[in-house]
Amino acid sequence: MPTTLKPVYTSHSAVTMTSLNSLANNAYAGSGAFNNTSTGYTDMLVSVRITAGASGVSATGSYTVYAFADVDSVPTYTDSVTGTDAVQTPPSPTNLRPIGIGNCNANGGVFRAGPWSVAAVFGGRLPARWGLVVQNQSGAAFAASGHVVDAIGINDQGV
Repeated sequence: MPTTLKPVYTSHSAVTMTSLNSLANNAYAGSGAFNNTSTGYTDMLVSVRITAGASGVSATGSYTVYAFADVDSVPTYTDSVTGTDAVQTPPSPTNLRPIGIGNCNANGGVFRAGPWSVAAVFGGRLPARWGLVVQNQSGAAFAASGHVVDAIGINDQGV
């Protein structure tokens, strides 16, 4: 008889991304890399909350969330992303994997988007080492604080 799998969710974790603070328009902020070799999650769900700058935000403004990954032990990440909480400079066009887009279209607004599956953008499997990159496309710098990136791990359990 086949086993039925049920998702088991871990406790929520906040992802440190201080590089989002005052991030310039069209710039990229990266997270530290997650090491999935010890946790063995089958997926992680991520969501992002951005606080827009106080002025200059475009009525069509947004932000794009990307994922980067590595499959060797060096590690060598997509588009030379560093795997650290820092401003990143990927080439254009980027080879980063788009996860989702969030609105960011009003001065001083708080915009939450997601959750998105990280495994989905990598063919259904969570890589050994991976992380997030957010591109500001709001028309102005993000606020100096008030940004939150959340993640929750998922493992499958037979029932």
